[in-house]
This record gives sequence, C-alpha cells and structure tokens, in this order.
Amino acid sequence: MKNIANELAATLPAGRLEELTHYLSEFMTEERFATLRGAVAMRTAYMTVLTENTFHPQNASAIVRHCDAFGIQNIHTVETLCRFNPNTNIVRGTDKWVDIRRHASTREALEALRGQGYRIVATTPHGRETTPESFDVAKGPFAIVLGTEHAGISEEVISSADEFLKIPMCGMVESLNVSASAAIILYILSERMRREVNGWRLSDEERTQTLFRWCCAAVRNSTDILSRAGAIPAQAQAQAVREQE
Repeated sequence: MKNIANELAATLPAGRLEELTHYLSEFMTEERFATLRGAVAMRTAYMTVLTENTFHPQNASAIVRHCDAFGIQNIHTVETLCRFNPNTNIVRGTDKWVDIRRHASTREALEALRGQGYRIVATTPHGRETTPESFDVAKGPFAIVLGTEHAGISEEVISSADEFLKIPMCGMVESLNVSASAAIILYILSERMRREVNGWRLSDEERTQTLFRWCCAAVRNSTDILSRAGAIPAQAQAQAVREQE
C-alpha cells in the first residue's frame, strides 16, 4: 500500500486528499487521528539527515527512531557498500512515519540536497569549532551528514561540505557511536530550530500529503477502503494487493 499511497499523495489535488483523509479517519479512534494530526503539525523538512553506508541494523533503526522522535520527516541514504536496513524489532514501526529517500551515490545525494537548497553539514570529531549549541540554524535549511560506524564520513563529503559540526567531549573517549551522536545532534538542533527559525514546519501541501499517507499506514485494509471510495483504479488496486502478498 505504501507505493499506492505515495502515488495518490503526489497526484491527487489537496482537496481530494483532505476528503480521503477524513474518510480514513472514520476507521480509527478520534484519539489516534488527533495524535497523527499533532505529530504532522510538528514535522519539518527544514532540517534533514543524510547517512552513508550505515552497516548495523540497530544503528539504522536508532536513526529512524531519532528522526521520528524529533520531527524530522526525511532521511536520505547512500548505500553503495551496504543497505540502510532498520531492524523491525528495534525500529518499532517508526519507519511508517519517516520517509527514507535512497540515493545511488554520495555525489548524487549531495547534488540532490543542494538542488533543494540544503547546506551540507558534515559531522566530525576532529579540528572543528562549531558545536550543536553554536551552529547557525537560522542561516537556511541544512542536511546533517552521518558517517559509518568505524570510518566516519567519506572524504567526498569532507571535501564538499559547506560546514562542519562536532560534539565536544572532555573524557578519554574520542568519539561517540553514530546512533548516540545522532540523538544528541538532532535533539539540540531540532529544539533550537523551533525556537529560532520561522517557517520550519512542513508546507500546507506537504502536511496534507503526509497526513494522508500516515492515515493509509494506520488503517488496516486501507487499500480496500480507498477503492470503495473510488480513489484507486482497478489496476493500481491489483498492484497494491500483490505488494501485500
């Protein structure tokens, strides 16, 4: 259903999506629908994350959960060496509420993000002065790049990054693992963004599309329900059934 929901969200006019969202909301409790509406109102695309070859499923899962917890809607991934593959038992369904956008290479990912107006912010523990507390969140949209568990970010990112960010430490350890680093950075920056930036929320169109997709994910048999509402052509419905098998 996920592909069908994405296609409908991208092609149907906002008014029709709002009608279908209201229709789907009748198949869940009022409390559940209120939770979805409250969460989407706090979502942002002003800040995003790019991961490079995250090998361990537990780290991929943690990154997804952190992004959901702190309202970051999009995760971009580069998977030239290994797939970004969250563990179902660890991610606990949060991958339904976060969009994972996969790229064929680091170069493609950086070009795509720059094309959307993002600053490329590389995370590294070495020789950089900017911290999550001093980073200029209001300068414009930004993408936080997280590296691999052992090698860190790639030389390609380092050579082309617009800015660098580090977590200051005063102990014997040189760096934190990627999931712990992500939690600290995303929490601090997301809190500061909401205080210091105007226009950090998703646009009206993005909120409408996202809430519709979330309702599709939250309602059992949403494909059949939307078909009865005349929203899914027969061919697309057959495809959705095959995806679920």
